[in-house]
Amino acid sequence: MPDYAFETAQQNAGFRSICGVDEAGRGPLAGPVCAAAVILPPGAEIPGLDDSKKLTEKKRDALFDVIRAVAVAYAVAFASVEEIESLNILNAAMLAMERAVRALPQAADFALVDGNRLPAGLPVPGLAVVKGDGRSMSIAAASVLAKVSRDRLLLEYDRAYPQYGFARHKGYGTAAHIEAIRRYGPCELHRPSFLTRIR
Repeated sequence: MPDYAFETAQQNAGFRSICGVDEAGRGPLAGPVCAAAVILPPGAEIPGLDDSKKLTEKKRDALFDVIRAVAVAYAVAFASVEEIESLNILNAAMLAMERAVRALPQAADFALVDGNRLPAGLPVPGLAVVKGDGRSMSIAAASVLAKVSRDRLLLEYDRAYPQYGFARHKGYGTAAHIEAIRRYGPCELHRPSFLTRIR
């Protein structure tokens, strides 16, 4: 379960406003990639918070509201399908994370970033934390905000393009989604470079 060990270590090093950063949506065939940055009060208790991938949709939705209420500051940002295509998905995810940190209404002075690398344009010092969404409370909080924000956007897309079933699969490459692409062709929300193996 995540805890505050990484945050405490940076506080002991002199940093005072530490944000956790994570992204959601690298793998889907459609839609943008989303990132969130969250600054939590030191030691804030958020029962049940964990890596968003380990939580049910209902639990994520409940935690989404709790995190936003408890956080000192938070921000959500996206990188578009066009940016994914021009930059590649890794760089687009990095861009979304950088944007989320820059969008914080109260600036962070250090970032804990999920994964094994830091965004090149990160505006503050940072530390990449492998599997950080299951180790750091701040990163876990960011993982929930990013996942829920992206899922809710895909629900809006489903209303505009009901034939693809975005509400069910959130853009991921399920058998039903692939069959819908074959039947109707891709739409503007699909990532062309992700569809090369679909015939």
